Amino acid sequence: MNLKETDLPGIGKKFVIATRSGDKLVIIVHDDGRRELYHFNHDDADESISMVTLDDDEARHISAIVGGITYKPKALETIEVALDDLIIEWYRIESGFKCIGLSIGELNVRQQSGATIIALIDPKKGKTINPGPDVVITEGTLLVALGERQHQKQLRQVLLNGGG
Repeated sequence: MNLKETDLPGIGKKFVIATRSGDKLVIIVHDDGRRELYHFNHDDADESISMVTLDDDEARHISAIVGGITYKPKALETIEVALDDLIIEWYRIESGFKCIGLSIGELNVRQQSGATIIALIDPKKGKTINPGPDVVITEGTLLVALGERQHQKQLRQVLLNGGG
């Protein structure tokens, strides 16, 4: 993937993306929060074949979908997404994990690891975005956490060993 970023004074930023599959996508992020997405013709890289305008809320929801926050394909259960030094990582809570049956607060996740749990996807209860300290972790849950690499390593130990 090739990415080019350009400042647009008084407007915002322009991102031109050439994908590995040969598509060209241009995203303009306006200072007022709007986003414009343009998809270009394979045969004529200057001809836009579609355009979508999104408000800030719509863009954030779509980024969560595209980024794998709301649904993560089963083949990607161990994927990491790097955001500078921050990493979003998914943990499948399997039998034998000592965190099963304990709440996020009981595990002292932030204090013990420095990571933040940003979502839980429970096969029976559905998804919980930004779960509070009273939420109990159950077997089979997919836990989504944000933190730097060392935070993620410490979080894995908290989940495996049940905190400290």
